[in-house]
Amino acid sequence: MSLLDIRELCIRYGNTDVVTGLSFGVDSGESVGLVGESGSGKTQTALAVLGLLPDTAGVSGSILFDGDEISGAPERQLDRLRAERIGMVFQDPTQALNPYVPVGKQLRRILFRHGISDGREADQRVMHMLDRVGLPDPARQFRAYAHQLSGGMRQRVMIASALIAEPDLLIADEPTTALDVTVQAQILALLERIREETALLLITHDLGIIAGHCERLVVIEDGRLVEEGPTRRLFSEPLAAHTRKLIDAAPRLDGASPPPPASGDLVLEADEVSVSYAERNERRQLHAVMDLDLQLQAGETVAVVGESGSGKSSFVRAVLGLVPMRAGRVAFCGQAIAGPAQARAIETRRDLQLVFQDPAGSLNPQLRVERIIAEPLTVHAPGLGAGGRYERVAGALQRVGLDEALLNRFPHQLSGGQAQRVAIARALIVNPRVLVCDEAVAALDGSVRQQILGLLQREQQTSGLAIVFISHDLAVVRSISHRVMVLYLGRLAELAGGAGIFGQPRHPYTRALLDAVPVPDPIAPGGKLSLGGEMPSITDPPPGCAFHPRCRFAIERCRAELPPARLVGETRVACHRAEELEL
Repeated sequence: MSLLDIRELCIRYGNTDVVTGLSFGVDSGESVGLVGESGSGKTQTALAVLGLLPDTAGVSGSILFDGDEISGAPERQLDRLRAERIGMVFQDPTQALNPYVPVGKQLRRILFRHGISDGREADQRVMHMLDRVGLPDPARQFRAYAHQLSGGMRQRVMIASALIAEPDLLIADEPTTALDVTVQAQILALLERIREETALLLITHDLGIIAGHCERLVVIEDGRLVEEGPTRRLFSEPLAAHTRKLIDAAPRLDGASPPPPASGDLVLEADEVSVSYAERNERRQLHAVMDLDLQLQAGETVAVVGESGSGKSSFVRAVLGLVPMRAGRVAFCGQAIAGPAQARAIETRRDLQLVFQDPAGSLNPQLRVERIIAEPLTVHAPGLGAGGRYERVAGALQRVGLDEALLNRFPHQLSGGQAQRVAIARALIVNPRVLVCDEAVAALDGSVRQQILGLLQREQQTSGLAIVFISHDLAVVRSISHRVMVLYLGRLAELAGGAGIFGQPRHPYTRALLDAVPVPDPIAPGGKLSLGGEMPSITDPPPGCAFHPRCRFAIERCRAELPPARLVGETRVACHRAEELEL
């Protein structure tokens, strides 16, 4: 008998079925991947196992754990199972961790609540677990609050909280979504290590992650089982069209690059841009971006990549006038532009548009889709009548592949992919010359992400739209970008075309980012952890090359001297050893 055995599980809200007749199991010591698009019922299934569904959910079927029926079990029985027998890692540690309690005390409460240990023994057990999940200086992190930790460190705390009671089964629900690719590799390596003692149910939409970390694969669509079996077999010989669709939609480093752009005019130029933020006491400046340049032609896509804290968003928002520049110059179509966005000419503001990562946060929840998309027209086309405005809105919605039936919906009634396409339609409705996508596809399912990337490329080919594409995922960047800027701690590490970045990287940091990308191939899954440690804080940057504390090629010169960005072949790179390293 399986450790976890789900039989004919059905979950319904009112008249809507979200899971229908789902059956699968997880054996002791086994790693099983549960995959499907958003809304397929993955998280609902996990919550049903733990008895965490809301009272409005109607649940039927059977959930057996170690032979005992737990579906509909009393709260006292479920509470003993949680943490002690079944651990859960939620997708967003920021939401799951208490912001008012140090993380060490949060883990200690789990031990107290379940009567596992108390007093000094509990503290020692917590410290051991924080060390086991790879947190540096566990004594310090014991006293830290969630907001004082990086995203990767918070996720490691979540894993520590799930493992502290030594459960038999760990359920990890999208544990790496929207994390830096290097942090993702660290978290997945950690999950791989704990597999020796704990069964794992890994919920994700990323087939690259499944390929390298799961022995068996369960594919669901619209709450129904599509296919299950050994991971290698399903990747090589999928029987279901939906499984093949998910595999084909997974981004790959060896995928095709976009065709070169038609020769276009220079539309956006930034020279030696620097951005600083005052500390709370304003006694010193934190230098987030230092001396960065950008040249963008019509019809071209330039990607800006790097880990969180590398300065990607600060740089681009300074160019757009959304944060002040400490130094530098920006020109649009040959004309210098300066100052905050609201002080710039209305034509310039129309031609420079931004799409944020989180559509739920950038769409007004009180407005319907029609009004959200039409909003820019009230500023940039005030003379349009109601009929002309509706025609433009319907056309913009059609451009992004959505039906007019959605115009009367509110943002919360849209899927993630629909909401992101609404955000893109709002940006495109004024026919901008430049579109900035700030992690606009980071948390989307593979097929939805593929649709949106295709949409941007079609728009580019028909209108000559220039795109700045901010991302930390080089596999996605490969499919859409003509040139790539790699940033590290606010400075340029490397700038090259796709052939240079993906074929012959010159900077060790670029190589580490490439190594960390999961590959949807169980035989050669990628996702190697070749980069250790955390990015230094901008409050205390290391001397010399900022990357040297994490670089296995660092020499004494790297520790003492800041490398200038210079041309090596057709690549602009800031590394003292760029010519001699074979990366």
